[in-house]
Amino acid sequence: MLVPIVVWAITLGEMRVAFALFLAAGISDAVDGFLAKRFHMKSELGAYLDPLADKALIVSIYVSLGIVGMVPIFLVILVVSRDIMIVSAFLLAWLVGRPMPVRPLLVSKVNTVAQILLAEHAFGLDFGFVSRVTMAAVALLTLLSIAFYLREWVRHMNSFGAGH
Repeated sequence: MLVPIVVWAITLGEMRVAFALFLAAGISDAVDGFLAKRFHMKSELGAYLDPLADKALIVSIYVSLGIVGMVPIFLVILVVSRDIMIVSAFLLAWLVGRPMPVRPLLVSKVNTVAQILLAEHAFGLDFGFVSRVTMAAVALLTLLSIAFYLREWVRHMNSFGAGH
């Protein structure tokens, strides 16, 4: 629910407000995940909605930061394209009757952490060299994540021809 407000704050140049809201969204997501696990309140719907909400937040922030010039456009295109490819692959698998389980890969989790760190830098917490290294890490991890998800998707789709 905070996504439109974060985007609005970014477009107004209110980076401290945007960062505080981004942080609040991240904390609420973590608390939600903890409570769902702790009290055994996991659901199939939640397994799909949680990563979609995370993607909506990251993509919206990267597009907004790209528009205001805080993140290079090539990186925005890479991050957004990756997420579109992943969501499209899951949707295609579901549409052809071969739904995939929602299991984030380790490289994807590390990529998300790097994306969040870079977003924090772009909110005005620039640390110079650290920001450039983080940017390179996001680009590399995003490409690796695409490759690993593509490999998993191809394996999954091919497994149905071999005895399913």
